Amino acid sequence: MAHYAFLNQNNIVTEVIVGKNEGEEGINWEQHYGNFRGQVCKRTSYNTRGGVHNKEGIPFRKNYASIGYTYDETKDAFIPQKPYNSWILNEDTCLWESPVVRPE
Repeated sequence: MAHYAFLNQNNIVTEVIVGKNEGEEGINWEQHYGNFRGQVCKRTSYNTRGGVHNKEGIPFRKNYASIGYTYDETKDAFIPQKPYNSWILNEDTCLWESPVVRPE
């Protein structure tokens, strides 16, 4: 079971679906689903956050896509919406970080 994100013309995620595993039945499912829906489709990993796979697998596209996330083609990453104007994007994790250190 794999997950796929559909993107609008601005590379914003509009929907995430469960689909067939990549390469299953010899089909490129990103392309198949994208052609079927008339949208760009990108596979996303449910187990990836901040560039780390939580089950010791290979991280995929930095973060699991959700509606409203942006897909960055250069980074090949899904980036969540910026929560506050002052927050800074961590280029390694593609997650937003507060400019103020969180107290312990």
